[in-house]
Amino acid sequence: MPNSWLILILIVLAIGGFVYARQRALAGAGGDARNLHSLPVFYGAHAAIYAAVPAVVLLLLWTAFQPTVLEMRSAGQLSDEIVEQYTTRDLAFSDVVKIADGLDLAVREGVLTSEAAGRMRTEFTDVRDRLGEVGIALGANVQPEILLVAQEYRDRSRFGDIIKTVLVLALAGAGLAFAILRTTPEFRSRNSVEAATRMVLIFAAFIAVLTTVGIFLSLIFNTVAFFQLYNWTDFLFGTTWSPSFGGGSQLGVLPLLWGTMYISLIALCVAVPIGLFAAIYLSEYASPWVRSVVKPALEVLAGIPSIVYGLFALLTVGPFLLDVFGPGPAADGGMFGLDWMNNARSVLTAGLVMGIMLIPFVSSLSDDIINAVPQATRDGSLGLGATPSETIRQVVLPAALPGIVGAIILAASRAIGETMLVVFGAGAAGALALSPLEAMTTVTAKIVSQLTGDADFSSPEVLVAYALGTLLFVVTLGLNLLAQYIVKTYREQYE
Repeated sequence: MPNSWLILILIVLAIGGFVYARQRALAGAGGDARNLHSLPVFYGAHAAIYAAVPAVVLLLLWTAFQPTVLEMRSAGQLSDEIVEQYTTRDLAFSDVVKIADGLDLAVREGVLTSEAAGRMRTEFTDVRDRLGEVGIALGANVQPEILLVAQEYRDRSRFGDIIKTVLVLALAGAGLAFAILRTTPEFRSRNSVEAATRMVLIFAAFIAVLTTVGIFLSLIFNTVAFFQLYNWTDFLFGTTWSPSFGGGSQLGVLPLLWGTMYISLIALCVAVPIGLFAAIYLSEYASPWVRSVVKPALEVLAGIPSIVYGLFALLTVGPFLLDVFGPGPAADGGMFGLDWMNNARSVLTAGLVMGIMLIPFVSSLSDDIINAVPQATRDGSLGLGATPSETIRQVVLPAALPGIVGAIILAASRAIGETMLVVFGAGAAGALALSPLEAMTTVTAKIVSQLTGDADFSSPEVLVAYALGTLLFVVTLGLNLLAQYIVKTYREQYE
């Protein structure tokens, strides 16, 4: 049974259990809710929780782990000869899954019967032709052994789905029956519901931690595999980035780190002054009407997708900078007779547009931080004879400085992790250069490029993307922790 139908059945059971348990509790109290330990709604909620929550947890766990268990068992059945043809066992197993899905589709479309789709009850060539009728084209590497493993994988998957359906429905029924039997006027249903709610909240609180751990583990395993194939010193201290899927790659990360930091520095030089001045104006000088208009208009920039900023950099900012610093349309040089820039894609192009993208980020955070400075500090400064501008420079900004520094660090983390804007605006060349008018690239852009295409996943040229991701993860995590520490220190001063 599909998971959608199981979830629908569980919802119906939960609703039915809620209504019946509520009525049962009232009936046991003679129709007077005052004779109950808890409100009637708690008795209904208790039954709904026991009917749905354990069954849903089992459904999620089964759905998550069944494919992994089946893969471990079915992939081990592939012979070494088949694995050699596919280069890796994972690539061979991907065909197994594709054929198994194709068999299910062929049965649903009526091209194959259920008996013909199982365990080689039909000739291999006939099954291959039938799969072609539903759009599943098998390549030259596919052999009868692959089809046999796919049929067994399909049979195990169907059997596992049956067991899952039976266990989920049995657990839901048992939980509902257990809750109904406990539904008496003396039962402390409110305590039980509150305990269940507390467990849900605790689980929700740990989701972010578990997600972070999962991301880190997925990166670290592939990073370890990369360093087993490529020397870590050449990666961390190499000055040449030249991947070659035919072999002989030079995967030094320093050019990518340099491009990332260079573009981020230019972006911060644009975003921090403009964003900070805008925040000071909105919080200290602007009237309520002006603030209600300007602040939403400024934050509209935050809602623009980064790919749109990338197109703006490529089609507008880049050509403008090329006219100013490059050859330009004139035969004797650019707008000022300079010939410093040869391409619209450059560090300056990406940095300027990224700075514009970060303005609402810096402005919004700085505005909240400045507004958090107690009004008493302003009043005391003004009472001593200071002007409003002196109060801002000598009282408000020093008091808000730790929080503003935290906002700048968070903006730097955002700049370092940007991808699409860099792809359009900065180019794809990994280079170590001082001129901001040169085309460079960043770590995030190369992660995308190295994972794009049909390259062998086990090659260092693909696994290097995970090493880059781990490096970027460590850098941004360190910046975020530093920002949180600074902001926490700032908040403690006025709590």
